[in-house]
Amino acid sequence: MKNINRVVIVGGGTAGWMAAAAFSKSFGKQLHIELIESDEIGTVGVGEATIPPIKNFHLLLELDEADFLRAVNGTYKLGIQFENWGQLGEQYFHPFSAHGVDTWAAQFHHFWVKARQQGETAALDEFSLEALMARANKFGQQGARKAAYAYHFDAGLYAKMLRGISEKAGVKRTEGKVVDVKTNSESGFIESVALESGDSVDGDLFIDCSGFRGLLIEQTLKTGWEDWSHWLLSDRAVAVQTELVVPPAPFTRATARSCGWQWKIPLQNRVGNGLVFCSNYMSDDEAHKTLLDNLEGKPITEPRVIRFKTGRRLKQWNKNCIALGLSSGFLEPLESTSIHLIQNNIIRLIKLFPSNGIEQSEIDQFNREVKTEIEYIRDFIIAHYHVTRRADNDYWIERREMTIPETLAHKLSLFGSGGKIFRDNNELFTEPSWVAVLVGQGLEPASYHPFVNNMSDKELRDHIARVRMSLSQLVNQQPSHHEFIQQYCKVAAA
Repeated sequence: MKNINRVVIVGGGTAGWMAAAAFSKSFGKQLHIELIESDEIGTVGVGEATIPPIKNFHLLLELDEADFLRAVNGTYKLGIQFENWGQLGEQYFHPFSAHGVDTWAAQFHHFWVKARQQGETAALDEFSLEALMARANKFGQQGARKAAYAYHFDAGLYAKMLRGISEKAGVKRTEGKVVDVKTNSESGFIESVALESGDSVDGDLFIDCSGFRGLLIEQTLKTGWEDWSHWLLSDRAVAVQTELVVPPAPFTRATARSCGWQWKIPLQNRVGNGLVFCSNYMSDDEAHKTLLDNLEGKPITEPRVIRFKTGRRLKQWNKNCIALGLSSGFLEPLESTSIHLIQNNIIRLIKLFPSNGIEQSEIDQFNREVKTEIEYIRDFIIAHYHVTRRADNDYWIERREMTIPETLAHKLSLFGSGGKIFRDNNELFTEPSWVAVLVGQGLEPASYHPFVNNMSDKELRDHIARVRMSLSQLVNQQPSHHEFIQQYCKVAAA
C-alpha cells in the first residue's frame, strides 16, 4: 500500500515518450518521472500510420496540429486502400466514417444491398466521402460534412518531439542500459533497476517500454504469453524508406502479396515501405526481393528485417509493472493499431492510477479491459485473412479455411445472413469499419434490413443518386492534399 511517488519508465521510443508526456501533463509535479533509455539500443520505429483517436491524445497534450505535423514530416490519412485481399486485381477502401447516410434502424449498406440486387453497379466505397477524397488525392474540411482523418508521421521524430515536451515538464531522462532488476523477496514487486554504469534507479511504479524482449514484464516477472500465431502466421517484416517521387497521397496502401502484405506510407519528405510475411512460406531473401521489386522511388535506407511473434502478455499489469507497446503484445500493423494501443493503455492507467498504493482490483480492471480490447482488434485483423476468395496459392487457401475464434465466426455469420453488424463492448472498430472490410473482400449479405422496404424502388434509386451527388459536391470543394499541406503545415526547407 505504498504511495506512488516515483515512476520509472524503462525504454524510450514512441511508447516510452508517449507515457512520459502524458503522465507529466496529467500529474505535473506530483510525480517524479524518470525515463531510462540507451542510444545504443535502437527502436523498431516503422509504425508511421495512425487512426483518428490519436487526436484525443494530442488534445490531452495541448498540441497544435500544424506544429505537430511540421515537427514529424506528417501527412493526412483518410483510411487504408486494400489491394488484392478479396481477389487478385481487386481493391477497396476502408474509411474512417460511415458510408452514405445511415438511418436509426438500418445503416446505409442495407440500402446499398437492395440497390445492388436491383442492378446498382457502384461499389460500396464509392459512397464514402473519405474514399472519394483519397482517390481524388484531396484533403480538406470544407462543407457541412467533414471527413474523418488520422495521420502519417515519422515515428522517430514523434518520439523526439514528445521527449522535448516531457523534459520541459520535468521528466528526467537517464542514458544507460539496464543490466539487472531488483525485486522484493516477499512481494515480488520491482524495487529498482541497475544500470551498466553502476547506478541504480529506485521506483514505486515501473513502466516497461523495452520492446519485444519485455525486460521487466517477462524477463523479470515471468508474466507469460498467449500465442496467436496459429491465426496470424506472419512473423517477420522487412522495412525500407524510399524517396518521394510524387506528392504524398492522403491514405495508407496495404497490398496483399503471396504470403503477407506490403505497406506504403507517404510522408512529406519520404515514403515508408515494408513487407509483412511468414517465414514458413518466404525466406528473408525472397522478402527483400519482393519488396524491392514493388517500390516506387529509390531506396534511401538499407532494408532491415524485424522478427516478431503475434500474441499478448497474459497480464499487461503485473505487480507494480505495466507493459506498454511491444513489451505488452503484438498485432501486425495491418490496421494501424500499434500506437493506438499504447495511447489507450496510457489513458487507462491514468484513470486507474494507484496514487495511494496498488490495489489488486485496479490491476484486474486494467487487465480485463486490455484483454477485451486487443482480442476484438485481433478478430478484425484475422477477418482480413479469412474473408478472401483468393485461391492462387496454399497460403491464401489455408487462411480462408482456417478455424477462427468463435467471436469472429459469430460476427461473420450475423453479417453474411442479413447484413447485421454490432459493436460489442465499445470495441475499437465500429460497424462501418467491419462493413468496409467484409464487403470489400467479397462477403455481401444475402439479405437486407426490412426497414429499407419502406422506400419504393424509385425512392431507393433517387436516394442512392442523391447520396452520390452530395458526396461528389463535397469532394469538389476540397483542395488537393498537396495544396493543403503546403498552406497549412509544410515542413520548412533545411
